[in-house]
Amino acid sequence: MSSEATSQPLKGVFWMVVTGLLFVGVTALVKSMGTRIPAAEAAFLRYFLGLVFLIPMIGPLRSSQMDRTSLGLFVARGFVHTFGVAAWFYAMARIPIADVTAMNYMAPIYVTIGAALFLGEKLAFRRMAAIGVALIGAMIILRPGFREVGPGHIAMLFTAISFGGSYLLAKKLSDRYSAAIVVAMLSIVVTIGLAPLAAMNWVTPNGFELLVLFGVAALATGGHYTMTLAFRAAPLAVTQPVTFLQLVWAVLVGLVFFGESVDPYVILGGLLIVAAISFISWREMILKRRAITPDVVATKT
Repeated sequence: MSSEATSQPLKGVFWMVVTGLLFVGVTALVKSMGTRIPAAEAAFLRYFLGLVFLIPMIGPLRSSQMDRTSLGLFVARGFVHTFGVAAWFYAMARIPIADVTAMNYMAPIYVTIGAALFLGEKLAFRRMAAIGVALIGAMIILRPGFREVGPGHIAMLFTAISFGGSYLLAKKLSDRYSAAIVVAMLSIVVTIGLAPLAAMNWVTPNGFELLVLFGVAALATGGHYTMTLAFRAAPLAVTQPVTFLQLVWAVLVGLVFFGESVDPYVILGGLLIVAAISFISWREMILKRRAITPDVVATKT
């Protein structure tokens, strides 16, 4: 880790706060659409409309020389991410924004588990304890047996697992290709993957819905850019705790614009999960090894 990256913590925190606001804007826009447009179609239109932001990446894509193995990994990542995105859109229209935000925090935990299972990453006792704390946080959010766990919550569990798998594949691909190519290939493959799912139950969108989905694409693109700026300015151990503010923004947006009640259990569960992820990131920095556990928002790439 360079000294430059560790010498600008305030800058990293600032850009991570902006990133959280942009991604909460994404969730608010999707929530405002309701359920008229099927989840798979809404996800497809978001990625299809967002292809315009890939125009600057055409050059790097054309000059990249992909072998069969790399192409297969890109397709595999896109396949996993496709169903995760569709599940996220489904959940977003059916459960509170705060629940979606808090449950999405579990994705880095699944990344850590997957890294141990498939990448040979060692799980020391402290890391296992942190994972246990995160799982307790998830149970506090869901509270099975004490409240109804609906299809939207089940969809978010699937979403977090899918995004975790997508990040692991991205981690492998980032060793060979630039971030621009990894992001561009994801957008292209996910658009193609969502197309048949969208066509199966197509509902013609109106102008407002298209405008909202283009806004989603614009905010998501901006969020990924500011997230990159945050990563450049400061290590994960600094920026990771700031992601909890995204849950605060989500609670406020849900309360003010959608009349959603404030659930203290969701806030408590989200706090435990973020604390666990932050601890794992801090340990990786202390041990001075290449980070496996991503930032919360990084798994949305």
